[in-house]
Order: sequence, then C-alpha cells, then structure tokens
Amino acid sequence: MAFLIGQVSNPYNTDVKGEGIVEVATWNFKINGNKEQVQLIDLATTINSKTGLDHKIAPGTSGSFTILMDATDSEVGINYHIKLIEETNKPHNLKFIYKEKEYNSIQEIEEELSGIIYKMDENKIRTLTIQWEWKYETGSTKEEIEKNDAIDTQDSQIIEKYMFTICVSGEQI
Repeated sequence: MAFLIGQVSNPYNTDVKGEGIVEVATWNFKINGNKEQVQLIDLATTINSKTGLDHKIAPGTSGSFTILMDATDSEVGINYHIKLIEETNKPHNLKFIYKEKEYNSIQEIEEELSGIIYKMDENKIRTLTIQWEWKYETGSTKEEIEKNDAIDTQDSQIIEKYMFTICVSGEQI
C-alpha cells in the first residue's frame, strides 16, 4: 500500500490530502440472530414449564432468557454493552440470577453483562443466560414471610404483565 500525502495550511484550517488504497475490516455483529439491538422481554414467555402458571408469573414461578451475540464474521474486536432502557411493573420479590449470583434488578447486572469479543478470539459467540425466580415465600422469620406474602399478594393483584426492554449495543475496538 502506498500513500502520497501533502498538507496545505492557512490560518483558518488545515487540510490533509492523500491517495491510496485502504482495506476496511469487516464489521458484523448479530444479536439473537438479527441485527436488532433493542428487545422487549416478557417473562411470561420464559417460564420454566415445571413452575408455569398458564403463561403468567406468580410467586413460585421461575424461568430464564438468553441473549446471544455473534461476532463470527467480524474482523474487528467488539466491545458490547447491555442496558435496561425501560421496565414496567416489576414484582418486589422477583430476583434475577446470573453466574450463580442473585440480583434484585436487571440494572444491578448490567456491568456483569458487558464485555469484549476480541478479534483474535477463537469463539466469537457469547451466550448470556439470565435466570429469574419469584419464590413462593421469602424471608427468614415468620414476620418477614408474612410481610412478603402480603407484598406478593398485592403485586399479583395489580401487576398484569411484567416486561422490560433491553438494549444490546456493540462498538468496534
């Protein structure tokens, strides 16, 4: 590759002129099989069939969802981020589990869900599985259990659907 560069200068601006051939690295980043970056998650569609309750979440139900990122056809590294951008009606006692650690919300996991797929990685696919659980009874004392049962009952009566939107983004590194 050859470059011929000349510089023209005046008090108001600087121009750099050049000619040459530059090959551009391929950028390809797929999320869950699509180029789509924003996804609505409805936990009712992710229920474990053993705990399922007619496609509704309730105390005693659990499930999981997966975010699949694929940079296989990319010739550059990718720094990826996952952010919660909208959430409606989260039950108070519903918990998320990622890498065997329990979280109270998706926001608490965001840092754990971000990472890098390096251009030299042999495996350029990342599969992030997030589990959720709404335990039937929560608390360690009779008083805590009764208090949380009342909260669960109230949440079950007023929450028709719990959904949230996540944004998966990648930037070239």
